[in-house]
Amino acid sequence: MYGKQTQCAIAAMSRLAEVYDGGKTKLSAAEIAESRGLPRPFVSKILSVLSQAGLVTGSRGPGGGTTLAKPPDQIRIYDVFRLFEREEHVRECPFGGGICGVSEPCPIHDRLEEVHKAMDRLLHETTFAIFQRAARAKRTERRPTRRARGTRRRNHPRARTLSRRKATR
Repeated sequence: MYGKQTQCAIAAMSRLAEVYDGGKTKLSAAEIAESRGLPRPFVSKILSVLSQAGLVTGSRGPGGGTTLAKPPDQIRIYDVFRLFEREEHVRECPFGGGICGVSEPCPIHDRLEEVHKAMDRLLHETTFAIFQRAARAKRTERRPTRRARGTRRRNHPRARTLSRRKATR
């Protein structure tokens, strides 16, 4: 459905949205590539296009990296999609013969139109904030529950040291 560049760009933007904290946290192309299983040179190229479009900002050198140029809730997936895809290309009929709906409709024309409309809604109505919320929910899920005051973890290294000290007294 999308080309490789679009997929990589959405993957990179989604990773930057996951860590977005007002622009303080910056990720290198290598960090983004590793987290998404993408080639680093390809991610670097995509980040350059995204930067030229004003969707990310970056700086080189120590302490450098890339962050979203705006909050994730202000960037639609469509904003990335349009940089790499031609919309006419999306409307091509899978049976050949050019753009779907221009000539005699193919047998699945109506169903394809439903898919295209649903895809348009997804691209225009979905922002990268969805990735930020999912990452926050995952972090909250993993957070350990607090123990009651005065209790200790048996397997914690400090707890074992304290137990040994009490045993030798």
